[in-house]
Amino acid sequence: MVTLAYDDALRDGIRERLARHRRRVVTDAGKRRAAVAVVLVDSLVGEDRVDPAPVEDWIAGRPMPEDLDGRMVDVSGGAAFFLCRRAARLSSHSAQWALPGGRLDPGENAVDAARRELHEELDVQLPESAVLGQLDDYPTRSGYVITPVVMWGGGRLDPRPAPDEVVAVYRVGLHQLTRADSPRFVQIAESPRPVVQIPLGNDLIHAPTGAVLLQLRWLGLEGRPDPVDEMEQPVFAWR
Repeated sequence: MVTLAYDDALRDGIRERLARHRRRVVTDAGKRRAAVAVVLVDSLVGEDRVDPAPVEDWIAGRPMPEDLDGRMVDVSGGAAFFLCRRAARLSSHSAQWALPGGRLDPGENAVDAARRELHEELDVQLPESAVLGQLDDYPTRSGYVITPVVMWGGGRLDPRPAPDEVVAVYRVGLHQLTRADSPRFVQIAESPRPVVQIPLGNDLIHAPTGAVLLQLRWLGLEGRPDPVDEMEQPVFAWR
């Protein structure tokens, strides 16, 4: 696949499309607020790192399509975003793929929370001026409303994962989001809503992260305002 150039045109185009968008805001007093950082950085083809544990441990027995094997390979190159593998020791959503982020502290807004979590998880500090905009809120089955904050890293950056929270961080090229086999949708017995799957490398990223990445493509890259908040999560992510 052809990689996307990490340049001013990409930055300005994403900022403009986010600014024009009428963001969907979820107000639900019964859910806690959280934010994730969608950090756009530069990357080189072939610099993918390898998970420090067998793939079988990460996928935890969940079925994989015949064309995929669970490995995050051949994903880097050109304009990219940081994607984290959560530590296996975490009490919730352990070993899952995620964007840097977490719950809002008292008195904190989504932008401040996303910037703080980025620093705490990856030791990357970005000023508020790096923020390009926000994607739609996504309500999760586990009781959160997630606000995605899109940031321009301004280069490659040098992430250093906090080992208690993040076991690996990847630079995933934005071109991976525009694959011909993406997005995928499957039905489950537990919900009438379609489960969204975003193929990256040889693995599948599910909502909520998958929904955020789909809107990054649709809105950030293509200017499509289609909603993603009604896309379902797989049952293993409901807890």
